[in-house]
Amino acid sequence: MAQRILVVDDDDGLRVSLAKFLQHCGYELETAEEGRAALELFRRRPFDLVILDLIMPEREGLETLIELRRFQPDAKVIAISGGGRIAAGDYLTMACQLGAVAALEKPFWQVDILRAVVAALGDSVDPMEEPEGFIPSDERVFTP
Repeated sequence: MAQRILVVDDDDGLRVSLAKFLQHCGYELETAEEGRAALELFRRRPFDLVILDLIMPEREGLETLIELRRFQPDAKVIAISGGGRIAAGDYLTMACQLGAVAALEKPFWQVDILRAVVAALGDSVDPMEEPEGFIPSDERVFTP
């Protein structure tokens, strides 16, 4: 059975393209556009991994990460951010201190997110092989 990933980002284009890419890599995907909806989905049926944007309206990613870790302390989360009022690196550092297993600054490359997913899930996918739908790594496709 494919491992389940939840992608949470308020940017429709990034959320959809990231979900499509990871589906092409063999993962089962669901998406949410903000933290509250993500938590509802997670409570119904936990995911193997959550890819979580940190700057979103209504319920920000850091708040969502804290709540998610309260609900399931061993939840695996990859934090992503393009920054906001403070630099992206500061948000990402905070996310790791709160339990994120990896952090990526937007824009990021397909191979980088795939490597982070594979490492987080302990998966057998070779991130150096080009899965169906892979765009060459010299193109940044996941941007804020």
